[in-house]
Amino acid sequence: MKNKLIAEIFRDITQILEIKGENFFRVRAYEKAAENVESLPDDIEAFAKEDKLKDIPGIGKDLEEKIKEIISTGKLKYLEELKKDIPEGLLEMLNVPGIGPKTAKLLYEKLDIQDVVMLERMAHAGKIRSLPGMGEKTEENILHGIELFKKGRERLDLKIATDVAGSFVNQLKKLKEVKNIDPAGSLRRMKESVRDIDILISSTKPEKIMDVFTKLPDVKDVIAKGPTKSSVLTKDDIQVDVRVVDKSSYGAALMYFTGSKEHNIKLRQLAIKKGLKLNEYGVFKGEKRIAGKTEEAMYKTIGLSYIEPELREDRGEFEASLKDRLPHLINIGDIKGDLHMHSTWSDGASSIEEMVVKSRELGYEYIAITDHSQGLKIARGLNAHELDLKRKEIERLNKKYKDIKILFGSEVDIDSDGSLDYPDSALKEMDIVIGAIHAGFKQPSAVITRRIIKACQNKYVSIIAHPTGRLWGSRDAYDIDFGEVFKVARDTNTAFEINSFPQRLDLNDINARMAKEAGVKIVINTDSHIAEHLNMMKFGVAVARRGWLEKKDVLNTAAFGKLRLKKLGLTE
Repeated sequence: MKNKLIAEIFRDITQILEIKGENFFRVRAYEKAAENVESLPDDIEAFAKEDKLKDIPGIGKDLEEKIKEIISTGKLKYLEELKKDIPEGLLEMLNVPGIGPKTAKLLYEKLDIQDVVMLERMAHAGKIRSLPGMGEKTEENILHGIELFKKGRERLDLKIATDVAGSFVNQLKKLKEVKNIDPAGSLRRMKESVRDIDILISSTKPEKIMDVFTKLPDVKDVIAKGPTKSSVLTKDDIQVDVRVVDKSSYGAALMYFTGSKEHNIKLRQLAIKKGLKLNEYGVFKGEKRIAGKTEEAMYKTIGLSYIEPELREDRGEFEASLKDRLPHLINIGDIKGDLHMHSTWSDGASSIEEMVVKSRELGYEYIAITDHSQGLKIARGLNAHELDLKRKEIERLNKKYKDIKILFGSEVDIDSDGSLDYPDSALKEMDIVIGAIHAGFKQPSAVITRRIIKACQNKYVSIIAHPTGRLWGSRDAYDIDFGEVFKVARDTNTAFEINSFPQRLDLNDINARMAKEAGVKIVINTDSHIAEHLNMMKFGVAVARRGWLEKKDVLNTAAFGKLRLKKLGLTE
């Protein structure tokens, strides 16, 4: 798939155009095109072959030709020409949180900073604080941003990891020699970021599998090739490891290579207490293997009920298993609707009707269209007049589509003092109100905590969205006293969101479990800005599973008739 390559090329163009001070709308066109192409669930080459590239939102004649050029050549002449005007390292600098095009241009022109290495060196030397608009605090923020940048390069977000693993698994499972195949490691546990991809296979002919694996189209380099284990580097510099084992030990190997390390150590300790030995080949009593073919048999032999991969972090799963108190984890099929999404009314790339059509395909009973509020100008937030027009469109679509309920709502800014961006007179007209912080991320913990508490106390706020504001690899979570916040949320019946977008996954698994234990209800939403983003729900469900959440803990598993929208909850 060349979706990612095309998106990266368009983003590089966006950044160079911004540095050069090009027209905002031209820059935005490339930015939106990158988002939309990257979000496609299918290979963009199929769109090109069927002459349907213009069906992708934001793709006109000019971008259509550029996409065709990238598909056929793997590069774009227009980008190569643009790159001649700026140092190569300047683009990489823009991946450092806090370094925008204007800042990068200033650093280059005034201090001749051309890459991240030089940026870090000059910040440590105290050279940046002397520039206009800079200061000592700016230098500290830049150094912190560089650390985030380095961390982001070392790991993959969950969507990228899932896509890469899925591509390799789909190609390898076509081989008749492959009997079983599964991703393993932290990806199988659905951790929010993954270092590399592990794939486990059972087969009696491992050499054939290794020959095929190391020659797959996505492979750039072969790191190592052996009879039962090989490692490759993809064209995107992602390491993928494949191991092949006999079917008699597949369960043992899958358990071992899924991890976590802490979980495996505890398993071995429990086995030893029973006079058994456990390793990646099975459970042994003396020299005799008594389990190994399946994970279920492995756990049963040690005296445990089966523990789902997402729970294998040594966070109480063993104690719960021994007492038969493991949670019945939520599944993607339990989700009945998505209550946070955006449309072309604000900063989305799909119309309300396109969001409705996709949601119907997913089998949802209800959705909420929650475009941004008026104060968020960068996201084209809606004023009072636009709200009225949007409501009328939703009313029209509700008459057209009888099998899904379309709710009128908004993602409303929580201002710096905790006030909401719309007056109560506007909020009371909405089916659902989502409160969210979009500025003031560096305020002290007590201030941010008060802001969220005040929003929870508003009688119209149903949900707090992406509660910690973190963006994986680019912005840390802001500091909140969740103990205080969850007390108020429980008392005011305010739900908290698990945002499914891979760069957010916010609440994270730890905080989601804390919310459950505090009696706070959870909603899993996608925060979609294009119809295809609605497919991201599975990542939010993965976070919920890692947080020990069951169907009963998540409000949007309920049928529409059971939902109470104001102060979101369930009817009696």
